[in-house]
Amino acid sequence: MPSEKRTFGDIGESLATRFLMKRGFEIVERNYQKKWGEIDIISRETTENVEKYRFIEVKTVSCENVANISHETLLKDTRPEEQVHVWKKKRLSRAVQSYLMEKQISHETPWQCDLVAVFLDRDNRQAKIRVVENILLE
Repeated sequence: MPSEKRTFGDIGESLATRFLMKRGFEIVERNYQKKWGEIDIISRETTENVEKYRFIEVKTVSCENVANISHETLLKDTRPEEQVHVWKKKRLSRAVQSYLMEKQISHETPWQCDLVAVFLDRDNRQAKIRVVENILLE
């Protein structure tokens, strides 16, 4: 039986997936796991005949009123992007490299890592989602 934290995270990942699909992202895979890391969402986009992969980390945060959430109103240590620590970035980087090798994706294929922050008000059944593109990995 999954823990409450895992269930909460799964809700955030499902909301993030739907959010991305509505914006035209082609979701290739979810929860790609290796012993050394996990990728929450993998998407592929093709523009002007160029294929690009996006590896997406989802961070779900509980909040009381999503209407008042903005980058400016959050304290630095409560921003989801601040919760992606150095060790998490290293694990994510290793998982990305594993995925690219396993799927035999050319090293010339462009890719990037993004963060999707899901602010979830469970009591009012509301969410606010913010995408931080191209986070740097260690």
